[in-house]
Amino acid sequence: MSAFPVHDADLTRLGAAGRRRGLAPRRGIDFASNDYLGLAGGEDLTRAVAAALARGVPVGSGGSRLLRGNHPEHEALEAKAAAFFGAGSALYFSTGYAANTALLATLPQRGDLVLHDALIHASVHEGLRLGRAEAIAFAHNDVAAVADAIGHWRDQGGSGRIWIAVESLYSMDGDQAPLAELMAVADRHDAVLLIDEAHATGVFGPGGRGLAAALQGRDNVVTLHTCGKAMGGEGALVCGHPTVIDFLINRGRAFIFSTAPSPLMAAAMRASLTLIRDDAARGRLQSLTRAAGALLADRLGVAATGSQIIPVVLGDEARTMTVARALQDGGFDVRGIRPPTVPPGTARLRLSLTLNVDLAAVEALVTALEPLLQQTSGTP
Repeated sequence: MSAFPVHDADLTRLGAAGRRRGLAPRRGIDFASNDYLGLAGGEDLTRAVAAALARGVPVGSGGSRLLRGNHPEHEALEAKAAAFFGAGSALYFSTGYAANTALLATLPQRGDLVLHDALIHASVHEGLRLGRAEAIAFAHNDVAAVADAIGHWRDQGGSGRIWIAVESLYSMDGDQAPLAELMAVADRHDAVLLIDEAHATGVFGPGGRGLAAALQGRDNVVTLHTCGKAMGGEGALVCGHPTVIDFLINRGRAFIFSTAPSPLMAAAMRASLTLIRDDAARGRLQSLTRAAGALLADRLGVAATGSQIIPVVLGDEARTMTVARALQDGGFDVRGIRPPTVPPGTARLRLSLTLNVDLAAVEALVTALEPLLQQTSGTP
């Protein structure tokens, strides 16, 4: 008899539904990572890490930031990030998940309302689960729904602060949030706009500052810039008004009770803030994105998103995973994405374009994908 019958039963149900996950190695040409500028394995960050080691920066922090774990490299990164993104202050977290969880569990208070996009990151949902504010999802990118929800809540007697949580670039659909329109709603209703820039940092905006660059520095804007995607490392930087950052230091449990991020990684990410300013690299990625989008639209009828994330929505989960495995066997690292990561009926191949590939690799992928879609019941 199993020592964990409940867990075994749950895993069996996941398997029967075709949703049981497992760890898989990297296989073939990179169409799966978020290493958009190709920095993660590049020489520039390697040299930055070597230089930091040479000047005595330690690998480990040895404790939480509020104990002995605080290091000058953490503070140097935060100071540079605040200046780079144009924020009053910044705070470095060990992961984007921890940062989002801390934001939503800590900042909104009892009696407040959080309105969040229906497709927002799971880490936001975790923060809301731990928090004390009421939370309501609104239809993806529906600004009118946000305004209507605020009006209804106020009519019902809601008197607290309103927080609007969105991603600037959505991780599974590759589309952008209507930030200017959402900002206008936030201003009209004295609301705070929380913007997760995870997939936009380094890729969009002047100097790679993200899609919210024009809004940063406002008192009612808080942004999150993850370091594990275009920046090539790990961790996340929360940027906002100094009071927001101070409150997270004092009340954010995911920050207070976590061992501080590696000072060595902080040094690397400080270097990355200079590297992502490279307009030439960003231009190459944008050129690749445009060419790949046109190719996918012409050959496969897949709609371009205008970003480096292009979903090929197949709908059926089994079909999605069959095609993904066939592509991996053919030398292309393409991953299938299934519910609950995406809504039911929208299982997909998530194509991620990075500077680790060129247009010839994209053409080869499309050539391999075309017959696979035909063999598995037609094109998407």
